[in-house]
Amino acid sequence: QVRLVESGGGLVQAGGSLRLSCAVSGNIFSLNGAGWYRQAPGKQRELVASITLTYSTNYAESVKGRFTISRENAQKRVYLQMNSLKPEDTAVYYCNVMGATTMRPLYSWGQGTQVTVSS
Repeated sequence: QVRLVESGGGLVQAGGSLRLSCAVSGNIFSLNGAGWYRQAPGKQRELVASITLTYSTNYAESVKGRFTISRENAQKRVYLQMNSLKPEDTAVYYCNVMGATTMRPLYSWGQGTQVTVSS
């Protein structure tokens, strides 16, 4: 069973930065893509950034130029560097492994990490 453990969230002022980290158990990480999602109160979970197994990246329009996704296969981790944070970035952030061809989430969600941006 794959476990996803997110960390790195917190409270930050608008304009600040945070770096989220996700640890993935098991041996499937390097064979698949990965993504960061977020869910704000009263809203559906949305895909924020994704990275394929060949390191191609894609971002939601709302975070382009501010967020950077990266991965370290040897450590089985995926990261999300978030700069120039805005109050509208406030949400619980989740990671998941994504199918190599479908780029859809494969596993049950972890507990997520809360990001709160104050104005």
